[in-house]
Amino acid sequence: MTGRLLAVAPLAFELTWDPFMRGFLAVVVGVIVLCGSTYLLLGTNVGSRLGFLIAFAGLMGWMTIMGLQWWVYGIGLVGDVPTWKPIEIVAGDDEADTRASQLRDVHDLTTWEEVPEGDTRRGEIQAAADEALVSEESSAAPFEETGDYQALDVYERGGKDGIAKRLPGPHPAHYAVVQVQEVVEVVTLTDPEEECPAGAQCIEFGTTPPRPQVDESALVHSVVMVRDLGNRRYPPALITIGSAILFGVTCSALHRRDKASDAARAGAPTASA
Repeated sequence: MTGRLLAVAPLAFELTWDPFMRGFLAVVVGVIVLCGSTYLLLGTNVGSRLGFLIAFAGLMGWMTIMGLQWWVYGIGLVGDVPTWKPIEIVAGDDEADTRASQLRDVHDLTTWEEVPEGDTRRGEIQAAADEALVSEESSAAPFEETGDYQALDVYERGGKDGIAKRLPGPHPAHYAVVQVQEVVEVVTLTDPEEECPAGAQCIEFGTTPPRPQVDESALVHSVVMVRDLGNRRYPPALITIGSAILFGVTCSALHRRDKASDAARAGAPTASA
């Protein structure tokens, strides 16, 4: 127990007033004022036990309705959003050389759908590929910066189309491939007598850098990714189901109490006139 306390002790020094402590106290004060005032009002009228059951049932009913709205629209306290997960990075002599991929479908990209420039899907796919190509956490990243290469083509295959993607049920595997190639290095010459390195594009100091040009002799890197659907609606579903269960249990307790109270009143002797 002491070891665990010592392990989490450094976290206490990282807590700041804004936003952590301020947000935490705002939630605590809100719960005490709203829920506490309702319970206090009911407790002074119907008693502490019955007032707690009524207040708790109302809170769970409100949580059920709120959680249901979060669940349907995918808002509020959500889980992981859908993202593209890199599987592998394949290097080939040209765009058609993808035989080193572990997925057989990647060997022939002519059957895949090419995502055109300007499509919103292309931007999301290419952004995920950039993270895999220049990731500092992975030793397999072939580049150091996003400016060292240029995207050639983006392909997509699988998944659901149209309104079918919004319907529950099994989802086919959804893959994407981004092909990039290294660009010619641009060297700025500060000395007029300095020689331009072989294979590089040299410019004089102070001139406008040229547009990146693809190095045709460089390898073509193909980033193979799979679509991770995430669990965006999982937390709202748990909130809705859990709140509904507690709401039902509390209402059942209130109903059984009413039945017991009615039975006690019916069996009590009436006062004689």
